[in-house]
Amino acid sequence: MPTSYDRRSAEAYRAAREIPRDGLDAWREALAEQPALAPGATVLDVGAGTGGFATAFRDWFGVRVLAVEPAEAMRALIPATDGIEALDGRADALPVPDGCADAAWLGSVLHHLGDLRAAARELRRALKPGAPVLIRNAFPGRCERDLRVRFFPGTARIVDTYPTVEQVCEDFAAAGFTRVSLRSLPQRSAPTLAAFAGTLRRDTDSKLRALPDAAFEEGMARLRAAAAADPSAPATSWMDLLVLG
Repeated sequence: MPTSYDRRSAEAYRAAREIPRDGLDAWREALAEQPALAPGATVLDVGAGTGGFATAFRDWFGVRVLAVEPAEAMRALIPATDGIEALDGRADALPVPDGCADAAWLGSVLHHLGDLRAAARELRRALKPGAPVLIRNAFPGRCERDLRVRFFPGTARIVDTYPTVEQVCEDFAAAGFTRVSLRSLPQRSAPTLAAFAGTLRRDTDSKLRALPDAAFEEGMARLRAAAAADPSAPATSWMDLLVLG
């Protein structure tokens, strides 16, 4: 499902949705296990958004990142720095040569792709033989530890419309990929639930935008009550890392 962004909405997305680097320790440790992410390797970041993970990959692993993002306003916010190249493109039409990348990263983009099989074929073309596809996403039936689902339970029905793990594996298998691993990892969106509530922006989150007004307000009330009951509780969500090879 394509989403339109102007400069203001792209900046709001970056402020509200990018996970602080110090909240991604578990993801860094898990990704460090991937031999493909060696210094000097090329990583294809598909649906790079405003570049939060592109810069993380560069800083963590010393890799070169080809950050592909179709929204001009989002792409304009990807840091222009050595090791990161921002490219205009889509998952099913990647603006890169054949066999150019050592790994691909798809961060919270599967549900925005209209044709998973076409995207899988393009990734097969763009990746070197044996290169992994690293997918960070919410999946139906596996999102109960997501903060938004915890406090806004109606969002689970929206996640239920996303591709399932089984569907993703089937569509990618048609392009020659196989499932390697699947695990859930924590990420800290804010130091406390109160801080998380203060930065939460309904207009930057497709799941929250889809809720009725009353459901959103009820969720905010639950979140604020939980923050008041435990002021030191961190705002920790869990998401899945699916690895295909």
